[in-house]
Amino acid sequence: MFWPLLTLALLLLGNGLLNPGFLSLQWRDGHLYGNLVDIANRAAPLALVSLGMTLVIAIRGLDISVGAVLAISATAAAWTIGPQQGDGLVPLFLAIAAALAIGALCGLWNGVLVATVGMQPIVATLILMVAGRGIAQLLSGGQVLTIYYPPYAFLGKGFLLGVPFSLFVVACAFVSLQGLLRRTALGLFVRSIGHNPLAAHVAGVRARAITIAAYVTCALTASVAGLLVSSNVSSADANNAGLLLELDAILAVALGGTALGGGRFHLAGSLVGALIIQTLTTTIYAVGVPPQVNMVVKALLVFAVMLLQSPEFRAWVRTLTAFHGRERQS
Repeated sequence: MFWPLLTLALLLLGNGLLNPGFLSLQWRDGHLYGNLVDIANRAAPLALVSLGMTLVIAIRGLDISVGAVLAISATAAAWTIGPQQGDGLVPLFLAIAAALAIGALCGLWNGVLVATVGMQPIVATLILMVAGRGIAQLLSGGQVLTIYYPPYAFLGKGFLLGVPFSLFVVACAFVSLQGLLRRTALGLFVRSIGHNPLAAHVAGVRARAITIAAYVTCALTASVAGLLVSSNVSSADANNAGLLLELDAILAVALGGTALGGGRFHLAGSLVGALIIQTLTTTIYAVGVPPQVNMVVKALLVFAVMLLQSPEFRAWVRTLTAFHGRERQS
């Protein structure tokens, strides 16, 4: 957790030096405003998906369909509300239930393909990544569905106790998962599957059920993120919602200290990783760099993280450092 927090702190400090008012917070009309609040609010969907992705990566899996699941869930919620955009809360509960049900089915599909059929995770989730947006477009009829329904808009744009409601959603998801992984044996089982799936199976760990549950959880977090994204923009875009979100989620998990090879995970680190990515994006826009550079920076970050997590690269760096150290002594 030290390096992710240091990275985030340096990014925020750099922005504060470039823009003296960047770190300031203001209380107006009963709400808290400021760049820090905006960063946290905009990072909320990515933070949710990163929490679910952390579990999948911890068991040596991968889910590249989270962007498609977000699009399907957002479209399902918008389609469920449809013409019922009145003042009651029934359409809201139906929309949330529809999004979560779709997400659970998507996660179950991925989990069964990986744990039962035996497909490679990247292949199994690639199927839904490709087909998912087609399913979402079928639901929407190829159109962007608009949502003019105030209770639904509250999910992504509302405030509670002066703080964006989306932050409470992220906090609830984090506390729930952290409690399950720390207060029960589930965390130990996840680590054992990530370190050595065969040994975990021999020890009696229900690896198949836990793997399916991890993929279902990942899809559910993507569904909740879809609710936040669609409610924030008052529409569901089956074609563009959550596009390339899987890259950001994997990067956030890796930046947070979770081992991409499985076994070691940090939920809190994944949240920090999501904040790093959003802060980096905000920084790029603030300094006037073209938005296209954002993808290049993310690709370079992925490259650097993969190098740092490579045992061969770390061994090579240690050997090179020891060699130069002996040269100086001689």
